[in-house]
Amino acid sequence: MSREFLLPDLGEGLTEAEIVSWLVAPGDTIAIDQAVVEVESAKSIVELPSPYGGVVASLFGEPGQVIHAGQVLLTVADAADAAPSADSSASAAPATGTAADAVPAAAVAEVTPEASPEASGAVLVGYGTTQSSRPARRVAAGRFGTAGIPAADAAAPPTPALPVAAAPPETPVSETPISETLVSDAPTMLDPTRRSPVVSPIVRRLAREHGFDATMLAGSGRDALVLRSDVDDYIRALTASATPTPSATTPSIGAAPASAPASAPPTDSAADIRIPITGLRKVVSQRLTTSRREIPEATIWLDVDATALFAARDQLLRATGERFSVTALIARFVVAGLRQFPVLNSSVDTASAEILQHGAVNLGIAAQTSRGLMVPVIHGAHAMSTRQLRDSLATLVAQSPDGAFAPSALTGGTFTLNNFGSLGVDGSAAIINHPEAAILGIGRMIERPWVVNHELVVRTVVELSMVFDHRVCDGGTAAGFLTYVARCIENPVSLLADL
Repeated sequence: MSREFLLPDLGEGLTEAEIVSWLVAPGDTIAIDQAVVEVESAKSIVELPSPYGGVVASLFGEPGQVIHAGQVLLTVADAADAAPSADSSASAAPATGTAADAVPAAAVAEVTPEASPEASGAVLVGYGTTQSSRPARRVAAGRFGTAGIPAADAAAPPTPALPVAAAPPETPVSETPISETLVSDAPTMLDPTRRSPVVSPIVRRLAREHGFDATMLAGSGRDALVLRSDVDDYIRALTASATPTPSATTPSIGAAPASAPASAPPTDSAADIRIPITGLRKVVSQRLTTSRREIPEATIWLDVDATALFAARDQLLRATGERFSVTALIARFVVAGLRQFPVLNSSVDTASAEILQHGAVNLGIAAQTSRGLMVPVIHGAHAMSTRQLRDSLATLVAQSPDGAFAPSALTGGTFTLNNFGSLGVDGSAAIINHPEAAILGIGRMIERPWVVNHELVVRTVVELSMVFDHRVCDGGTAAGFLTYVARCIENPVSLLADL
């Protein structure tokens, strides 16, 4: 009997995902809850476990293909049914599927897997959940935050690991297009049976572009984590081993290895390139377009003397022995300013023609990640001390390079702080993060000539730019908030009066 594993509901209103890589191949024997495919949604990159055990009959979709909830990811046959045809299937071409064979999204509701002791223990919408038999899997630190494991896994009691049946000897362990010649010429590297942890999407993509699976490398990071340097080293080894030696007896260099076309630059440097707008880029495009279309925004800006702010930071270090970043201190001023001007901590409900003023300050922090622009949120910032706010911000910064934010960290923001000064620019008329009502931008902090007591001196100056929804407030309110934050930057002690 063959069973179909459909792309489940990914939650958070997400209905589609892009296949990043397959972790199994047709003919592989898999266990219940074994990770079989890695997909990237608009919020995160996740590995999906199979709710069925057995032999992989066919895969539907290629890496880079966008699939929708309810479409077939793979089919799994019972091991007993697949055994008689194992010999013949070993030499046959891998089964393939197309999007045309996929089941419509409405069919997800009709999927009712049989409840049995072997049912999946993974929480997948549309599939039964009973006692978990999922093998214990160590997740690399940083994938889900500083703790290194998802919150749900951290709280769950340990379960016995279920051994995964080995693939038939005749069946290739992986269908990754790796040239056997290149692998043999680079003995330092690949092991098709290895499954090293890989956190960074950039590392995975770089390996795929050069025709191999990064998980087959022996990672040099903590817990055998594969780093970019490991992939770069292997690519250099491939390049060195693939360099042909000139010979008069060689009629032609001949066919390049399968991995060469993926990394070879286009022959015509002036050729147009079409880049699909998918995943995170699609969500960002939709949100920014909605913001420009719906929000009548206005922009104001102000140059501020931040010399005293740096002095306050140094004083905190001497007094407490702890480091406080300038961004964390400005975030503290922003939260205080929103309590003084709460209407800016709002959104507009167009359906009811009302301004929804939020009680909690959920501070979004614009971050440039390897996946693109993301805005993780510090929830409940209004109830945090300066130290707690600093620690929460530091956690987001640590996760920013790979964009490894939990989906819940990317929703619920009420006001956004954008430190584009880290990109080396002085100012920007930023686009409001819809459906919020305002965004504050921080430019780079540089020494400039400044007049103090009628004398020209050198001071550290920063430009603040404020973009606000004119439906929510007028310029006087926005200017009041901006000048309040500016006063706190120029004289941090003044904030004490409002605490």
